[in-house]
Amino acid sequence: MRLLRPLTAEFFGTYGLVFVGTAAAVADNFPGAKYGVLGIALAHGLILAACITATGSISGGHLNPAVTLGFLSARKIEIKAALAYIAAQLAGGLAGAYSSRFLIPNNVGRVVSNGVPQISTSSNFGQALMLEAVLTFFLMSAVMGTIVNPKAPKLGGLWVGLSLVALILIGGPVTGAALNPARAFGPAVVSGVWTAQLVYWVGPILGAIAAALVWDKVLLKEEA
Repeated sequence: MRLLRPLTAEFFGTYGLVFVGTAAAVADNFPGAKYGVLGIALAHGLILAACITATGSISGGHLNPAVTLGFLSARKIEIKAALAYIAAQLAGGLAGAYSSRFLIPNNVGRVVSNGVPQISTSSNFGQALMLEAVLTFFLMSAVMGTIVNPKAPKLGGLWVGLSLVALILIGGPVTGAALNPARAFGPAVVSGVWTAQLVYWVGPILGAIAAALVWDKVLLKEEA
């Protein structure tokens, strides 16, 4: 099967991101932890950098349905492959969330709904959706500008991972800064908490598609 290797890579890469991300959010509530949004951001960013670097040569290291749909909008992946990627990513996210649920004591996990991103009470639905879109625009821009761009210095997924750290520092306290439907979907299934789940699908998808088109049609287009 032609897609076996890339789909396996997308599954395990997304598994790693969601497992580490949800585990970090839960473990932050243990006595003596309390590393806060900076620690959670670093956990997400570093594991994303590692997983993109590990899977990049096999699947492209999407690890995010929004990123895959961004690539689809720019015609850098076929629709059948894109749908298969998204299925693998969601399955990986679900497996990562369940692993976190069973490996981290659930009496603590229940406090934060097993790492489900949550919208601050000071923000409304529209603001949260737009913030997820804008932040994902920058995340997808990091992908397009440092991985897709053939002229960019190659450092694997490092710059994408560091971008995620910065974006979570901004959006984490407001929306949870999922920026990835798989990151929101997995823990939502595990915890049964689906509040504002639409924010974590529509926002990232819109942001990723907008960034992919801007880079594909303008920033990466060679002048005649």
